[in-house]
Amino acid sequence: MLICGLNPSPASADSGIPFARPGNRFWPAMLAAGLADADRNTDVLLKNQGIGMTDIVKRTTRRADELDRAEFAHGINRLERLTRWLQPTSICFVGLAGWRAAVDRRATSGWQARSIGDRPVYLMPSTSGLNANSQLPDLTDHLRAASAPIT
Repeated sequence: MLICGLNPSPASADSGIPFARPGNRFWPAMLAAGLADADRNTDVLLKNQGIGMTDIVKRTTRRADELDRAEFAHGINRLERLTRWLQPTSICFVGLAGWRAAVDRRATSGWQARSIGDRPVYLMPSTSGLNANSQLPDLTDHLRAASAPIT
């Protein structure tokens, strides 16, 4: 599986670890879902679980709402190329805003009708601490669903 975040935060850019900010619930949700063996360790995640990580936009911002629609659209094109090269079984897109800006403004969480690089896409809410609408158990359930084979 390839996990695709919106863009790196300053904490992630400084550390080289996606979703690194302490208030972000991505890594706690990954651990709770049984998808990660180690907290904030992308090397172990790729080696032990076969889960890779990227961002749709590579520009660092404090908040994802600082990004514009053109950046998300460009990122989808880059993600298409990356996915065709890596050929993950699926893509888990973390954060509704980017997908809505670039692909489908009415999209909801779950498996999407549109694929990326001929791979199925699961869309889930942002794990940022700024997203009060989704709690850790919900985020954990989304990650479990994204990792399950599509039936």
